[in-house]
Amino acid sequence: MTNITICGANGKMGHTIYQCVQERTDCRIISGIDLNTTAYADFPIVSKPEELPEKPDVIVDYSHPSTLEGLLAYCLSTGTAAVFATTGYTDEQIASIKEAAKQIPVFFSWNMSLGINLLVSLAKKATALLGDQFDVEIIEKHHNQKIDAPSGTALMIANAINETMAEPHQYVYDRHSRRCKRDKNEIGIHAIRGGTIVGEHEVLFAGHDETITISHSAASKGVFAVGSINAAVFLQGKKAGLYDMNDLINERG
Repeated sequence: MTNITICGANGKMGHTIYQCVQERTDCRIISGIDLNTTAYADFPIVSKPEELPEKPDVIVDYSHPSTLEGLLAYCLSTGTAAVFATTGYTDEQIASIKEAAKQIPVFFSWNMSLGINLLVSLAKKATALLGDQFDVEIIEKHHNQKIDAPSGTALMIANAINETMAEPHQYVYDRHSRRCKRDKNEIGIHAIRGGTIVGEHEVLFAGHDETITISHSAASKGVFAVGSINAAVFLQGKKAGLYDMNDLINERG
């Protein structure tokens, strides 16, 4: 049994994670962390990690980048494993997550969906096969409340493709200010915000007289909640290190 604390417990993802855990027998929620400490289930919610009544096996974080420093301090001092699923981290914060992974088990991914990670694998394979004969554009769509753009998932996809390229490509986010033809060594990344779109990502490979599209659409936040819960259960008993969805998939395979 994996004892989980949700950071961001009173947010939409916090509630979704709680509901998903109720359907499982391999884990349970024992506490939450949130500025809003109003309880909605049979576990306490505190405003800071150091106020937790008992040490969890894993903290699943779906809160805000501003909470990272306090979470890392708690996890490092108590030896608690952590799943970081929040988006919008700075490069310095990502570096601190990786540094912490030298001492504790850390699961970090821009997207906890199994389907998205399959999309990344397919995009890398397509890039390797198509070479530089196709232009690559990434389009992501999210709800109108999402703050960061482009999404962390779009950047994860772009980074994976770029690592597969023979030569490094630059990312272009805003074409209206570029009065020139498309450069060969670039990856276009476009963000759309509107309505209640949970999350859609499309990778377009545009070649001479043909296009190839790989896409993924999430119908609910449940797919991300299930992925993060699987990550938490996966981390229990693991040695210190930085883990991602590929490690989880490989262990299951």
